[in-house]
Amino acid sequence: MLNELKNIANYYEFLLNNPNYIILVAFGFTLLIQLFYYLFYYSRILFYRKNKNTNSKKEPISVIICARNEEENLEKNLPSILDQDYPDYEVIVVNDCSEDDSEFVIERLQKKYKHLRTTIIKQDEKFYHSKKLALTIGIKAAKNDLLLLTDADCVAESNKWIEQMQKRFTNKNNIVLGYGGYIRRRKIINNLIRFDTLFIAIQYLTFALAKRPYMGVGRNLAYRKSLFFDNKGFASHNHIQSGDDDLFINQVANRKNTRVVITRESVTRSEAEPNFSSWFRQKKRHNSTSSLYKFKTKWRLFWETFSRVLFYILFALSLVWFKEYQTYIISAFAFRMFLQLIIFKVAINRLNEKYLLLPSFFYDFIMPYLSFLFFLTNYFSSKGNKWK
Repeated sequence: MLNELKNIANYYEFLLNNPNYIILVAFGFTLLIQLFYYLFYYSRILFYRKNKNTNSKKEPISVIICARNEEENLEKNLPSILDQDYPDYEVIVVNDCSEDDSEFVIERLQKKYKHLRTTIIKQDEKFYHSKKLALTIGIKAAKNDLLLLTDADCVAESNKWIEQMQKRFTNKNNIVLGYGGYIRRRKIINNLIRFDTLFIAIQYLTFALAKRPYMGVGRNLAYRKSLFFDNKGFASHNHIQSGDDDLFINQVANRKNTRVVITRESVTRSEAEPNFSSWFRQKKRHNSTSSLYKFKTKWRLFWETFSRVLFYILFALSLVWFKEYQTYIISAFAFRMFLQLIIFKVAINRLNEKYLLLPSFFYDFIMPYLSFLFFLTNYFSSKGNKWK
């Protein structure tokens, strides 16, 4: 025992006399943190089995879509939802104060699709409401206990979308998390947005696989109607315009009641923001709700981002200061990047993303700084959020 204490004392004395070695130690520490996230969390996507513990019974399900001035999107995307290969489901479109021809588009589609229903919220200048009210009205109107949520600008990638999401429900779970990706366009900003969306999905899907669920996305999310009302819906955060998906899941999800779907057939896609400024505003809205996550969730997300920033900085400093150890430093760095390559390759393949593998190395480096920028602008800004 005395020898161990003596060794520790000698170690600290060495660091005090050679402070530059603190850089090398810190690099090793951030490497270990990064490896923890990749091996304990993200690697779970490698071992996901799409046919494990699935429900063979096709229970009735209600698909809910909130739409405000979505005439073109309803015309273009709603048929992909209405033409699903599933025996018993209804589609409820909540027409929320639309001023375009959304109502007529829905009426025309109802003539062809008998399982399409609609409810209308009329404009009231004295009463402003967020998407949460529209969603609550849609949930109340649903005939079935199983609810599947998506947006008017989303298209189902497969006619097996409902089946893939529903089959993950069992008697023991109340929530199913899916992936809502973006349509690929040949633009750099589109590539960056799709990477960001994929990385966030890897996080919330693998955290859920590790029994630590913390969010979902409204573009592709399912839960039970009974769960919604047992937890008083959005009451705890109804004063916040955003958060109908992530804050609700952060509130009600636990290690036992949440499952995920990671298959090509379960994906929905929508159009990404066309430029950086509009994406910046979107990210600000989304990030404004993360401050209300549970403390443990915020702590986990903080350390992943913070350690990643330090990992890259300390790697560069270590190469400069410790040329005699460059082989070991580069090897450690390469091992972490190799893990990233494998995990992203599998995720890209299973979620049918394209042309993101090589850019992921660059985006992985710059995204923490962009996230910090989003955080600062949210901190110093008091502007409100939009409905969607």
